[in-house]
Amino acid sequence: MQPVTLAEIKNIAEYELERETWRPHVLAAKERRRIRVGGHLTFLFENRETVRYQVQEMMRIERLVRQHDIEHELGTYNELIPKKNGLCASLLIEYETPAERAVWLKELLGLENHVWFVVGDSAPVKASFDTRQIATDRISSVQYISFQFSAEQAGMMRAGARLVVDHPRYQAETALSADQAAALAEDLA
Repeated sequence: MQPVTLAEIKNIAEYELERETWRPHVLAAKERRRIRVGGHLTFLFENRETVRYQVQEMMRIERLVRQHDIEHELGTYNELIPKKNGLCASLLIEYETPAERAVWLKELLGLENHVWFVVGDSAPVKASFDTRQIATDRISSVQYISFQFSAEQAGMMRAGARLVVDHPRYQAETALSADQAAALAEDLA
């Protein structure tokens, strides 16, 4: 997948006109890419459309109009566009109260060594975490991760896949629905 370019970004006024019809489409696409693993981890798999949407929404919310500021947002969010045979996701660590979050963001240190994507009966693919989100005393509640598959694994996505977390303090796995696997297979194609 190619990064989103500045030429694809609309100014705030143009985006406001497009937003009403485009937003429901993007939210539906995002929903197909949302995978919950256990009670507290949600993986949001990104593609060019979701990244462009995020940049446009940040421009709208923060009233960004300067090219330098928009290019900064593009650079940040383009990191979530996967490479060939890869998938990228925002991993949300969700606990209801600030007190719970404070405890669990410490308890889940080392999570970067315990997240796997399994496609069919092939070997598990370990998640690669953005280490900027991990401190020595806690992890951030939002992690940016990627998975790099072999060409064979990428081609098998529709045949069945699951996300596995095997952290000593958090063990869970989720089989992707047919719709989720199809959405991710489209991104890999």
